[in-house]
Formats: sequence, C-alpha cells, structure tokens
Amino acid sequence: MSGALAASKPSIEDKHRRQAAHMTTAYKHKQGNAPYPGALEQDESRMTTFTFRKPSALPGFGLTLGITVAYLSLVVLIPLAATFAKTATLDWAQFVRAVTSPRVLASYRLTFSAALGGALINAVFGFLVAWVLVRYTFPFKRVVDAVVDLPFALPTSVAGISLAAVYAGNGWIGQYLAPLGIKVAFTPLGVLVALTFIGLPFVVRTVQPVLEDFEREQEEAAACLGATRWLTFRRVVLPSLLPALLTGFALAFARALGEYGSVIFIAGNVPMKSEITSLLIITKLEQYDYAGATSLAVVMLCVSFLMLLLINTLQWFLQRRTSKTGAVPAIAGSLHVEGSKP
Repeated sequence: MSGALAASKPSIEDKHRRQAAHMTTAYKHKQGNAPYPGALEQDESRMTTFTFRKPSALPGFGLTLGITVAYLSLVVLIPLAATFAKTATLDWAQFVRAVTSPRVLASYRLTFSAALGGALINAVFGFLVAWVLVRYTFPFKRVVDAVVDLPFALPTSVAGISLAAVYAGNGWIGQYLAPLGIKVAFTPLGVLVALTFIGLPFVVRTVQPVLEDFEREQEEAAACLGATRWLTFRRVVLPSLLPALLTGFALAFARALGEYGSVIFIAGNVPMKSEITSLLIITKLEQYDYAGATSLAVVMLCVSFLMLLLINTLQWFLQRRTSKTGAVPAIAGSLHVEGSKP
C-alpha cells in the first residue's frame, strides 16, 4: 500500500528535471531560439492584435456607397423624379381627369389583367419547364434549354410580328382556332399571348438554379418517413422553391407591365378594347400632351411599385418561415397529424 502511494507521488528528481527543462526553455525563448510555454498564450494574444486584413479588390465602404448612390440616382431616381415633376405641372382636377377617363381606365384594366394572367401562366408552366430541364435527361435537352432564352434575345418587334403571323386567321395556329370560334390576333387574348411569351424565361431561369441546388436527400428522408410523392412535393420541395417562384412571377409581371413592341403587332390597338397603357402613353406623346403622358406613367409606376412591394414582402416572409422550420420536421409533423386522425 505504502509502495503504491510512493509510486504515485512524483519524486524529487522528477520535479527538478521539470524545473530545469522549464528554465532552459525560458532561456532559449529569451535568446530568440524557442517559444516559452508560459508566455505562448500571451504572445498569441499580442499577435492577434497586430494582424492585418487582406486588402480587398474593391474600394472601401464610403467610396462604394457613393458610387452606388450616384449610379442609382443617374439611372433611376433622377428620371423618375423628372416624371413626377412634369406631372406636378397639372393641378389636382386636371390630373384626376387625365388618369380616370374611360379610355385610360380601359387600358388599365387590359394592361394589369393581361400582365397578371401572363405571369400566373408562366409561374405554372415555367415551373414545369424548369422541373423537366433539371430532373430528366432526354435528346436535344441543350436545344430546349437554349430555346427558353429566345424571348430574351429576340427584338420585341420581331416577336410581335412572329406571334401575329402565327395566330392570325390564316396563320399556322390561327387557322385551326378560327373554326372553333377562337380569335387570338387583334384581340385582348393576343395581348395575353404576347405577355406570356416575353415573361416565360424569367420564371424558368429563377427556379432552375434553385431546383439544381435542392438536395435530393430531403425527398429520400421524406420517403423513409412514409410520405407519398404528393406530400413530399407539397411539404418538402414546394416550400423550398416557392421564394424563387415568387421572384420569377414578380419579374414576369413587371416585364409585362412595360411591354410595348411585341404587343402592338398582335393586339390590334383598338381603343376601349385592345389598347394597352404603354400605347396610350405613346399616343399622348405624339400629341405633345407630355403632362398627360407622365400622369399615366406615374399611376403605372405607383401601382407597379405597390404590387412588387407586396410580392417581395410575401417572398421574404416565406424565406424566413422556410429557414426556421425544416422540411423533414414538417413532414414528420404532417405524418403524425394524419396518423392521429381516426
């Protein structure tokens, strides 16, 4: 017993040996040959206070902020301020009369309804196109992927002429729709077709990269928990893609509101029937009614801004909700609730 206790206690020689090693290390550290263990943490703490950040390729915050504000002012803020300033030359009665005439109200209804309808159609079919391009492999896939970008590359006038030629009464598609009593060209339906055509790439190109980065393991985990394909899509896939889908919808809607070139060739431009607000603004400019044209532009700008703000707020809410609640816990909770039902 006493031998074991004696063996467990450090001997005097071991203490002397450790003290000698400690003093030797301190001496070498003083000479600059080795670090001193007792002062190593102090040296490291001192060194961290003198570390320098790697210089960035971009200038500092103040300069970049100044460039950003100047660029946005020249490109966006000053032109919009000039529009409001020109509208301010009218009194309130003249402004109300300019923006609430029957012809103007008819153009508002057509423009916003066609833009909203085209964005909704693109949200559905653009999602399907992105899903097919990401999840499946088939011949000429790259060709189909390139065709999606054609509305980006085509001039709007070329797109309008092509759509009018295709959907006219004697066109490739119009000749089959005419016997059914469906007339597309030179009607409000033609406006919807044109706005759907130019808005499709916005939805596809915003959903496609998010779908490519989506982890398939989440779907496999949901399947292991007993979820059906529809439940997996509804509770796992769709919540992750919904913010990107809303972004594509907002971009397609905003693009459709300002479209002019492709619409005038297929709409017919009949007042009170197939005349969009952009065409009405051009008409007022040709009549040298600059204040009336800017009045319509201000109304379009304000309504568009409010709708886009609402969509972006909804997108932020969905992103925050998705980041807080994971997909697999949501699936587990859904299965628990469904399993508890009698």
